[in-house]
Amino acid sequence: MNAILYGFGQKPVIAALFMINLLGTIYGYYWYIPQLVETPPVFLAFVPDSPTASLFFTAVLLFFLFKKNAPLLEALAIVTLFKYGIWAVVMNLLVLLFEGSLPWEGYMLIASHFGMAVQGILYSPYFRFKLRHLMITAVWTVHNDVIDYVFGMMPKYYTLMSYMPQIGYFTFWLSILSIFLGYWFVVRRNSAKLELS
Repeated sequence: MNAILYGFGQKPVIAALFMINLLGTIYGYYWYIPQLVETPPVFLAFVPDSPTASLFFTAVLLFFLFKKNAPLLEALAIVTLFKYGIWAVVMNLLVLLFEGSLPWEGYMLIASHFGMAVQGILYSPYFRFKLRHLMITAVWTVHNDVIDYVFGMMPKYYTLMSYMPQIGYFTFWLSILSIFLGYWFVVRRNSAKLELS
C-alpha cells in the first residue's frame, strides 16, 4: 500500500491529477450556472460545493508540483472532497432508487465524486496541516451546511426536495465524519507521513 501511495507523490502523477481536477472543477462550476444565476450574491461562494472542493485540491496539487505544502488548503481539500464526494454519490443513488433510472450524467457524477472522496484520503500522507487549520475548516464546513439547509442554498435534486430535513441532518453528520477523517489521517500523532518526490 505504501508503494501505491508513494506513486501518488511523483511529479508526473501529480501533474496528471492536477489537469484532471482542473478540468473537473471548470465543468463543476459550469454545471452550477443555472443555480448560480438565481443565487443572491451574498451566498455565491457557498453554493457550488463540489467544484469548490476540487478547486481546493487543484490548488494543493499546484503547490505539490513545486514541492510545497499549503496547510489550510490541504485541510479544506480533504474534508470537502470526502464530504461532497460521498454526498453526491448518495444523492444520485437516492435519485436512482426513487426514479428507477439515471441519465448518463448521473452515473458520471457518481464515479467522479467517488473519485473525489478517494483521492483526498489517498493524498493524506502528503498533507501537513495542524489542528488549527482543521478547526478553521470545520467552521467553514458547518457554516456551509447552515447556508445550504437554513437559507435553502443546497444543490437542487428536485426528486429529493421533499426530503430536505432528512438530507440536511445526514449532511451535518457527514460533515462531522469528514472533519474527523481529516484529524485521523493527518493531525493524529501516529498518522502516516510521506514526502513528495
